Amino acid sequence: MPRLLADMSPARLGVLVMLLGMFLFSLNDAMGKWLVSTYTVGQVLLLRSAVALVILLPFLLRGGPRPIFSVERPRLQAARVVFSTVEVFCFYWAVYFLPLADVMTYWLAAPIYVAALSPFLLREKVGPIRWAAIGLGFVGVLVALAPSGEINGLAILVSLIGTLAFALMVITGRTLRGTPDTVLVFFQIAGALVAGIVLIPFGWVTPTMPDLFLLGMLGVVAMLAHICVNRAVKLADAAAVAPLQYTLLPWAIILGYIFFDDLPRPMTLLGAAIIIASSFIIYLREQRTRRAARAATSTSGTGETL
Repeated sequence: MPRLLADMSPARLGVLVMLLGMFLFSLNDAMGKWLVSTYTVGQVLLLRSAVALVILLPFLLRGGPRPIFSVERPRLQAARVVFSTVEVFCFYWAVYFLPLADVMTYWLAAPIYVAALSPFLLREKVGPIRWAAIGLGFVGVLVALAPSGEINGLAILVSLIGTLAFALMVITGRTLRGTPDTVLVFFQIAGALVAGIVLIPFGWVTPTMPDLFLLGMLGVVAMLAHICVNRAVKLADAAAVAPLQYTLLPWAIILGYIFFDDLPRPMTLLGAAIIIASSFIIYLREQRTRRAARAATSTSGTGETL
């Protein structure tokens, strides 16, 4: 097996690593749904974040504590921590009430929110094709939200708040490109840890040893998933690996059925299909815009040389 991986091209290896990362994220989500059925969301946030920080800190402190506290745009960093903390809280709260596939469908709409907000928050230009795709995406969200007597309206509202928080976290992350990934992850974990400490007084269930292990593994699995995604982007072109994020949905359906006997509603699946199609249109349009910008820059540079 190691020899087979050594002979594999970086692009193919990147695809495999990205697929592994998506599976780990899905596994983390299923573990979280399992645990919040017994323990409070605050307790889950506290224990998973504490274990993740214990593992992450030695890597962060190799160069001393200065890189952690000497960061660019501290107010924006703080805003990103707030968004990431709200997002993870909403996710764990939502999966307590809803099937994994339903919650994942709402989270897959995040790129649509990012595209819709980017002209106002990032001053990015959005043309008519992307606006049409954004509109299509919101139609998909409405289809996925089709009312049903079995659906918890508050859980759906929390899901939408979490998705919006995730989109805002992505947007703020785009403006913090100078901050190392490990530092960004540290602040995310620290924010979730603080939220867990604040929420602990609202409920505590003493965990069994197997569950304590699973609570700790939540942080470890999530960190491994982030590492896989970061490595995949370095091994292969983003155009090859980014669409693989949509494998989260089939994994959510499979794991939800195996562990919780959950099956997504037909309207949820239809909405998910529309959301994914919309996101692909937005993604392909962004790729074309970037290629055109690079070509224009290259042509300009050639002209100046001549």
